[in-house]
Amino acid sequence: MNSDVFFASVRAKRGDSLLEKVEKLFDRAGFGEIMKPKDLVAIKLHFGERGNTAYIRPQFIRRIVDKIKAQGGKPFLTDSNTLYVGSRSNTVDHLQTAIENGFAYAVVDAPLVIADGLSGQDFERVEVNLKHFKEVKIGSIAVHADTLIAVSHFKGHGATGFGGTIKNIGMGLGSRSGKQMMHSDVLPKVNPDKCLGCGKCTRYCPADTITMEEGKAFIQEGKCIGCGECTAICPVYAVGINWKTETDTLQEKMVEYAYGVLKAKQGKAGFINFVTDVSPDCDCCGWNDAPVVGDIGILASTDPIALDQASVDLVNKAQPLQESMLGSGETGSDKFRALYPTVEWGIQLAYGEKIGLGSRKYNLIKI
Repeated sequence: MNSDVFFASVRAKRGDSLLEKVEKLFDRAGFGEIMKPKDLVAIKLHFGERGNTAYIRPQFIRRIVDKIKAQGGKPFLTDSNTLYVGSRSNTVDHLQTAIENGFAYAVVDAPLVIADGLSGQDFERVEVNLKHFKEVKIGSIAVHADTLIAVSHFKGHGATGFGGTIKNIGMGLGSRSGKQMMHSDVLPKVNPDKCLGCGKCTRYCPADTITMEEGKAFIQEGKCIGCGECTAICPVYAVGINWKTETDTLQEKMVEYAYGVLKAKQGKAGFINFVTDVSPDCDCCGWNDAPVVGDIGILASTDPIALDQASVDLVNKAQPLQESMLGSGETGSDKFRALYPTVEWGIQLAYGEKIGLGSRKYNLIKI
């Protein structure tokens, strides 16, 4: 069965600005019907890494906040901490970056709450019983929210081909240790030259596999379960972050995390993709390269698979920009494969459809 995906182009005129189109999409996609008065509504977005400017403008988020409040909901903005070294790997830096990028309360009229706590340790284990994971570690704030509205900047990504709704909620709401588990099948190791001997990793290790030897942490490989807690908690990144998982497996793991996020949100989640500033790389970079196509529009749906599929299709139908990473060369009908030839991006959509997250078949309804 086809899912409805609502689409608003970037064309605007008096009385029909892009901000007003966001409000119309909210209504047409039925988001007002998925929340009840006094619901705690998590607006999941990416605040943008420091130095990046391709993230969604906070003025759009303000309109979504206003619509939620008009329904009697209690909205807040959220994201989980990153695993890599950057400006969002702990709550203090994360909130500072969000405010610098324009997401202050005075602008968006909603509080900012980091989903997995001060340093990524505040998560809930959600049972999924799927191919790669029996359970996933989701930022507790996302689990306990009554309703979820995921607002995603659609762009390219070197490991998954593209980043849209599935990546925003799956990778984005996984805790720091959950991100490690998605990215790597290799067990972590301690770099003794970096280790401070603080002992934090020993306290957080659920398998009691880390010991202190001559003032340095040591991981007993035979007992390590690969949970990633030590990687997440180390204050000086002395426990090696392994980015070893093949892209096919990474995509499937990411989808299983998205499944975990949405497990308790059936009929209580809505999704918006901004297919604008379609940069070739993720917003996690401290920069953004020129868009690969011109601005296309904004899409909304209650089906995350259909939404991402429609977004891919619209990008692939667009003309590449000569000054972009695609250049004026032949890109064929698949711009994301042209950007990243070794990544089969369709895996995330096919697997998501297989486990019941949605349908790749859709009706594109223009508003």
